[in-house]
Amino acid sequence: MEPKPIKIALAGNPNSGKTTLFNKLTGSRQRIGNWSGVTIEKKEGTVKGLRHVTVQDLPGIYSLSPYTPEEEISRNYLLDEKPDVILNIVDSSNLERNLYLTTQLLELEIPVVVALNFIDVARRDGDKIDSRKLESRLGCPVIETSALKGEGVEECVARCVRMGESEDKQDLAGKTATRFSADVEQAISDIGSVIGDSVQERRRWIAVKAFERDEKALAGVSLTASQKDMIETIIRRTEEKFDDDSESIITAQRYTAIGQLTDNVVARAQRKDNLTRSDRIDRVVTHRFWAYPIFIAVMAALYYIAISLGINTQDMVDGWFGDGLIPLVQGWMEGLGASGWLTGLVTDGIIGGVGAVLSFVPQMIILFVLLGIMEDIGYMARIAFILDRLFRRFGLSGKSFIPMLIGTGCSVPGIMASRTIESQRDRRMTIINTPMIPCGAKLPIIALVAGAVFGGAWWVAPLAYFLGLLAVIVSGIILKKTKMFQGDPSPFVMELPAYHVPSVGNVARSTWERSWSFIKRAGTVILLSSVVLWFLLHFAVIDGSLVMIEDEMIADSIAAKVGAVLGHLFAPLGFGGWQASLATVTGLIAKEEVISTFGVIFRIEDALGIIEEGQYAGVGAIAQHFTQLSAFSFMLFNLFCPPCFAAMGAIKREMNSAKWTWFAIGYLFVFAYILSFIVYQIGLLFTGGSFNLLSGLAVALLAGSLYLLFRKPRAGGVYVSA
Repeated sequence: MEPKPIKIALAGNPNSGKTTLFNKLTGSRQRIGNWSGVTIEKKEGTVKGLRHVTVQDLPGIYSLSPYTPEEEISRNYLLDEKPDVILNIVDSSNLERNLYLTTQLLELEIPVVVALNFIDVARRDGDKIDSRKLESRLGCPVIETSALKGEGVEECVARCVRMGESEDKQDLAGKTATRFSADVEQAISDIGSVIGDSVQERRRWIAVKAFERDEKALAGVSLTASQKDMIETIIRRTEEKFDDDSESIITAQRYTAIGQLTDNVVARAQRKDNLTRSDRIDRVVTHRFWAYPIFIAVMAALYYIAISLGINTQDMVDGWFGDGLIPLVQGWMEGLGASGWLTGLVTDGIIGGVGAVLSFVPQMIILFVLLGIMEDIGYMARIAFILDRLFRRFGLSGKSFIPMLIGTGCSVPGIMASRTIESQRDRRMTIINTPMIPCGAKLPIIALVAGAVFGGAWWVAPLAYFLGLLAVIVSGIILKKTKMFQGDPSPFVMELPAYHVPSVGNVARSTWERSWSFIKRAGTVILLSSVVLWFLLHFAVIDGSLVMIEDEMIADSIAAKVGAVLGHLFAPLGFGGWQASLATVTGLIAKEEVISTFGVIFRIEDALGIIEEGQYAGVGAIAQHFTQLSAFSFMLFNLFCPPCFAAMGAIKREMNSAKWTWFAIGYLFVFAYILSFIVYQIGLLFTGGSFNLLSGLAVALLAGSLYLLFRKPRAGGVYVSA
């Protein structure tokens, strides 16, 4: 006989060790996707050795009040899917705050098992928690666990399975419900009486939500106008007694009840200044002044290690493709008698195109490993905390900086990192702005302009990164003053986890997920794009016939004709030639393709490698195609225009909306075009050009941009002091 299927819902605060426990329970038996209709990640898996037991990892939340998409997802799942058991992960070092969610879960009339996590950290710090006494007061099992070390994990599973198999779920669900003061309990009881038979289950929870005026929770409850009026009268009467709003009353009541639950349960060790080890570290790394230089030093070290090690691995991968795989496949195909065009397509178009992108994967993996370590030890949460005050001035949450920081390596994982931001509005704005930060793939473009056009000027590269950060700030201010993004940044609420030794499994898993996402795109979107580009560069229409051409005839190629048409679009920006126009378009495939395309057009072998080695004399033919002003405009446009196809795919995935994806792409194009247009046209006025219609339009656009930047927002917006 097949065992009964059991569904376990994993619920807990962010940074409570929930993900670590989920990985311990499921191992490789995980299914990862997105929740329906939103961009928030959905993780589900089966328990190792128990195929009939499914674990649903719910988003990390602080309560079941629907302030964030994560909270709404978790609540809807618990109410609609009705799991057999809730495994509630509680951080034992922050017991009181974590139990706030526990008291809400107990009201759902679903069996609850509390995993008292980080118990090893509590013991190390000398804290003592009487789990048996807490279990008695909560009315549900409480198990001491250390997900990182595997302590208590098997017992959690066993208790969950036992409760899931029980037929008497009602008896197991919250025998000891959280009780409030007499006045509040009377109000909830009166509301319950008014609701009556309109609700068949979870009557107390519904009554509490009715008291809080939670309209979403009452959406499925049929109440008459008379019943609603009676409930409102009860609420107002109680609010007058407490001189507070109903929601705040319940919040205060819960924390009072939690204080009673934990009385004589927790015995904190006596410490100097009453600080834990993590608190003492935080006094330095989150200091008002020292936090910033420490952060700069740490991130500089990470990127130095990633780049210095990545250069060697990148050269090695380039060697595999350029000196190994391509000649091997070329010789093999020529031996089989394959046609020249087919050989060129496979070697140059497919292997060469994808290989140029995959050469950056080792560098990205090293960076992802280092960032994963920083995340796992708890430092990344501190970065978001210390930068929140700065970013909030420009309408963004501190959490927006993490995606932008990661985006300096590659925009794809940077955009993916935006899912940690609770507010959908702020998440969308972060996704739009993150590609403006110069990523590693844009470095060759910056190097070309700095080395070949500006004679190796040292200030071009730092200026590019400064302009990237400035563009994000300007864009954030302007977007926040539009109706779509209007409003205060979402409240910054983040539990700072205790510092701990990173888990090899957690770091490896996060590195794999981020890297594999990029590799998949290299094998799909970039592969297809490389094939199309090769075809356009190597074929031409001559006398009405499609023929393959040699490299010296590339000016007659289909790609050249397309570039000439696009040149009319880019001419007001200073680079209307078909060569620069085509390179800009191919940059949408991968930003490295900008230099590679120039190399093919001007017949420069390994143009990308020459620039990376700093041998700018070898790309003089490219430099002669620009003036300093047009080259600077070209650089600006390629820095801020829509990112590569892989990043666009990430935008589509994270936006989960075709409308918002096209808006992001269109916005980035318009932003880059206007910026480059203003710089080039006004720059001409300072370099001897005459005032004309285009320069007048540039002045008007500059004035309009400054107006959007400095004008006060409409009512309901956020005031930004620029």
